[in-house]
Amino acid sequence: MYCLRGMGAALSPIIPRKVVTLRYLRGRVIAMDAYGELYQFLALIRLPGGEPLRDRKGRITSHLVGLAFRVTKLMADFGIRFIFVFDGPPHPLKLKELDKRRKAREKAYREWREALARGDYEKAFSKAVVALSLNRDMVNDAKRLLGLMGIPCVQAPHDAEAQAAHIALRGEAWAVGSKDYDSLLYGAPRLVRYVTITGSEYLPSKGMARPLKPEIIELSGVLQQLKLTRKQLIDVAILVGTDYNEGVKGIGPITALRLIKIYGCLERLPRHIREKLPGNYEEVREIFLNPPITREYELKFEKPDTSGIAEFLEERGFSKARIKTILDRLSRITPYPSERKLEDWI
Repeated sequence: MYCLRGMGAALSPIIPRKVVTLRYLRGRVIAMDAYGELYQFLALIRLPGGEPLRDRKGRITSHLVGLAFRVTKLMADFGIRFIFVFDGPPHPLKLKELDKRRKAREKAYREWREALARGDYEKAFSKAVVALSLNRDMVNDAKRLLGLMGIPCVQAPHDAEAQAAHIALRGEAWAVGSKDYDSLLYGAPRLVRYVTITGSEYLPSKGMARPLKPEIIELSGVLQQLKLTRKQLIDVAILVGTDYNEGVKGIGPITALRLIKIYGCLERLPRHIREKLPGNYEEVREIFLNPPITREYELKFEKPDTSGIAEFLEERGFSKARIKTILDRLSRITPYPSERKLEDWI
């Protein structure tokens, strides 16, 4: 089984954000969209021709390298604590979008192999960025490593960002960590984007990387500045398009914002626009307002299992020097979160 991701609602042009440094996040608990992070590692951590890193048995390890090195550095140097939230089976309304993503990945995979065959490594790398999907073994390896590092994992019934938003709403995390804006639609009080060390993002369509800095987005500030309710922000997203519905052709976020501010909601839009709305828009709105989540989870930060980490990473082809670096970082995390109350980290 392969795990594919949607892209979330494209709201960037209208969302106010605050650029910060990693020091601003010191000591915070962040509920991370796990698949979003793992896909980023798959995209960035590759050989020059775009091939992912593998161990001696051919198992892909790019995502493990990213987890091991980025997470331990953020924990050791900045005191950030993480909860990783994993997607469950996709909601039925997401299947159409996920099918589009699957076809795009299959096309990218063919183009990647063709570029490699003719020696066009620059083209190959750009295609490889979107060519691979996570499979069950890769996800299980990630969960195993996180568990060994003492980092809690939560399994969402459907969408990880909905579950992460619930965790943040309960005060069990300071923010949701994700590249997408969907957690705001789900009601997360705070979103952190680009919690990264390298500070760059590869853009396949442009064949280049752009510099990135962490961004903080407060839902209350977004709604206040845009003069919208959360329900109205969801209506803006539905007009633009979400993972659950196609948007209205020709309407981008700025136009959608203007329309909702004028008419108040989707039901009051002019007839010629309303007729182009998806027939299930009320169901889509309800998913964001009352998403499927679970309350059956445990958040416990544990002391790392150093011998277990060393054994697992050695099995996955990590050198002794790299393993030592990871363990040295983990040894600098004091006191361990299990020795303090969760509210101390919020």
